[in-house]
Amino acid sequence: MQRVRVESFTISIDGYGAGPNQDLDNPLGVGGPNLHQWFIPTRTIQKNLFGKDGGTTGIDDDFAARGFHNVGAWILGRNMFGPIRGPWPDLNWKGWWGDNPPYHFPVFVLTHHPRPDLEMDGGTTFHFVTGGIHEALERAREAAAERDVRIGGGASTIQQYLRDSLIDELHIAVSPILLGSGESLFANVDLPALGYTVAEFVPTTNATHIVLQHSRCRNA
Repeated sequence: MQRVRVESFTISIDGYGAGPNQDLDNPLGVGGPNLHQWFIPTRTIQKNLFGKDGGTTGIDDDFAARGFHNVGAWILGRNMFGPIRGPWPDLNWKGWWGDNPPYHFPVFVLTHHPRPDLEMDGGTTFHFVTGGIHEALERAREAAAERDVRIGGGASTIQQYLRDSLIDELHIAVSPILLGSGESLFANVDLPALGYTVAEFVPTTNATHIVLQHSRCRNA
């Protein structure tokens, strides 16, 4: 069964998925990079994002690797593609990751402003969706075929899909830091009322991994 998943989305102990003042110099907000000290050193991320050998193994790496299994399409909020707001001033910005982004599948970017599809190296094509979260999901499901759709973030995008109970499984890593402010993931989101329960809870030295699952998946 095709699923809609969030994987390896990291929040601080006080619930923020990015720090304040996100911009070109601080794409994850001030202090945001500190969230990902469990994630970046893993063997999976060193290989998939940086093309390097080596990296840490164990539980953190296992969760990072799970995030790439059986994924056939991605959905991103606009800030996950770039720092530009409003109408696109030009087409020069092609994402944070250079010519070969780490997605390697169709990526559907939520935006209010049209832009032509952008084909990149490595199998990634960015499609810019102006019709909202349901249009993006419908297109991503079709593109993924029998594989899963991964929602990459940011926090606002995940919140929108959660509020409509469209996410089947959500892996959150809680990093042992405090950010104080930024983008709160679960603000005004009543997870039990929406049908979510805790399916896994696994602490490590660098993070606590929590998997939330929607009730419809338990009987699938």
